[in-house]
Amino acid sequence: MAALKAPSKSPRQDQKRVPSQGDYETLSQFRYLIRRFLEFSQDAAKASGLTPRQHQALLAIRGYPGGGPVAVGDLAERLRLRHHTTVELVDRLSEAGLVERVLDPADQRRVLLKLTGLAADHLAELSAVHLDELSRIEPLLKQVLSRRSE
Repeated sequence: MAALKAPSKSPRQDQKRVPSQGDYETLSQFRYLIRRFLEFSQDAAKASGLTPRQHQALLAIRGYPGGGPVAVGDLAERLRLRHHTTVELVDRLSEAGLVERVLDPADQRRVLLKLTGLAADHLAELSAVHLDELSRIEPLLKQVLSRRSE
């Protein structure tokens, strides 16, 4: 009977980097800035009358590459949600008058989503304040990310 070989290590595993104190501080600061931005985003969505998840969905639809209608499956991927969870979210968005479902002219089995005027207004307002916040924290993000390349 042939002896089993131990799995060989990839070159990357052989060259594991031991994180320094600076690495830990950089990762910690990066995560802190992300959490602050997400908290800001959630608060801004709530202040405009949307849930954070509704805001994320509207942004994912409007910001989808190509700018056209988005399939439910593509939205699920963008939001990193299960398909059935996304369908429930789309149901709520539709009931709130924020998205319209349209059949894909190329494949009548596919449902595509597009924003209503109400959703576009909400999203434009939220996006403006988010861009302002990103401009405010951009120097901090650049500082953290530049430490990564040192």
